[in-house]
Amino acid sequence: MAASEPPGATPRASRSIPAAPSIPAARTIPAARTVIENCAIATVDADGAEHASGHVVIAGDRIESLGAGRAPEGLANVVRRVDGTGHLLTPGLVNTHHHFYQWLTRGLATEHRLFDWLVALYPAWARIDEPMVRAAARGSLAMMARGGVTLAADHHYIFPKDSGDLVAAELSAAAELGVRFTLARGSMDLGASDGGLPPDFAVESTEGALAATEKAIDEHHDPSFGSMTQIAAAPCSPFSVTTQLMKESAELARRKGVRLHTHGSETVEEDRFCRERFGMGPTDYFASTGWLGEDVWMAHCIHMDDSDIDAFARTGTGVGHCPSSNARVAAGIARVPAMLAAGVPVGLGVDGTASNESGELHTELRNALLVGRLGADDPSALTARQVLRLATRGGARVLGRDAELGSIEPGKLADLVLWKLDGIGHSTIADPVAALVLGAAAPVTLSLVGGRPVVEDGRLTTVDETAVARAAREQSRRLTEIAASA
Repeated sequence: MAASEPPGATPRASRSIPAAPSIPAARTIPAARTVIENCAIATVDADGAEHASGHVVIAGDRIESLGAGRAPEGLANVVRRVDGTGHLLTPGLVNTHHHFYQWLTRGLATEHRLFDWLVALYPAWARIDEPMVRAAARGSLAMMARGGVTLAADHHYIFPKDSGDLVAAELSAAAELGVRFTLARGSMDLGASDGGLPPDFAVESTEGALAATEKAIDEHHDPSFGSMTQIAAAPCSPFSVTTQLMKESAELARRKGVRLHTHGSETVEEDRFCRERFGMGPTDYFASTGWLGEDVWMAHCIHMDDSDIDAFARTGTGVGHCPSSNARVAAGIARVPAMLAAGVPVGLGVDGTASNESGELHTELRNALLVGRLGADDPSALTARQVLRLATRGGARVLGRDAELGSIEPGKLADLVLWKLDGIGHSTIADPVAALVLGAAAPVTLSLVGGRPVVEDGRLTTVDETAVARAAREQSRRLTEIAASA
């Protein structure tokens, strides 16, 4: 209950004119509280603390307290109390790498390696426009949010001429869904006629790409605690951008205080391209252009030897691991256990849905564990808890936000997911974390972003899922028709 206002001030006796009225004391409005209790909790904090049955108290957009057993009695201003019996509460999942626009071209070139797959799809992608990108972003974000993602990063690097405001299309979709969003403003300036992979009609000029990236940062990047929108500088890859663009993008990002993102060491063809064009492997090339550091994360990082991993660990360069996409195009198995042992920051990524049609991050937990063990030929190479950490705290660190989210701790943002584990798919799996990682895709009973529900009982609360699916289907057909007539 707010305190009553104090009476107005009386005029000073020494003055012949009335004194200005005093300013009322600031009202203290207690933050609305939400209580989640009776659930298993995996905090993913530094100690990996867990509760077999515990509670979390949320005040406003922050986690206020947590512990074993039920929440304390007598909490004021509790507006919602959630019984989490049969559930596991975790931090929200963090997707470190995606290409939203590819939602419109799923199921194509299903038996191609990366370079051939890109060549097959560039002609269609180079004809995307603002309505297509917005529909694709809504579809991509909706699928991820339904599966527990509360922070997503998208690497958008194709900007056809006269295609509209593609940055605004993505930002509006994220705002509508209510999910935190990092837009990695990508770019390509090395067309086929100059020795690059993308066709000339799909690239920007170096100067144009840099100017557009700076404009996106100036207009949309919010570095504050609890930010919903951040921007990163993100030239696409060594085989689609010039060295000038790589170097100047790094300089721009550091001048503006934003992060850097690109694809790295994804295929043997990329390694060969770097050695033939630059006389060195990808990691040494990145070092020569200023692209190793704590403000950098790279997608894939499959073909890395011990010296490459040491360089990433020494500089704090992060990795967005995308196991399903890596397998889809037969690119290889990233050495994630070795990276973690060396201290490399690693998170998980969906990657574009043209190379990972499920579009979900939840499936990447299971695949990361299975592929990691297979690649290391060791059943203990990765544990279920390590993989949960990759998907939460690890991803938050890679995106530079681990001080705000990624674990369940007092003072952090209330980005939380309550997973239902008492149904037929999970009820006999004794360990709830193993059930989440190794079991079938668990239903999401509740997903919160800053304490606000974005999913309730498996359904999105912010958009009409049927309308999102219909709009994406219409824009996919439109893109197919435009590409076919070009």
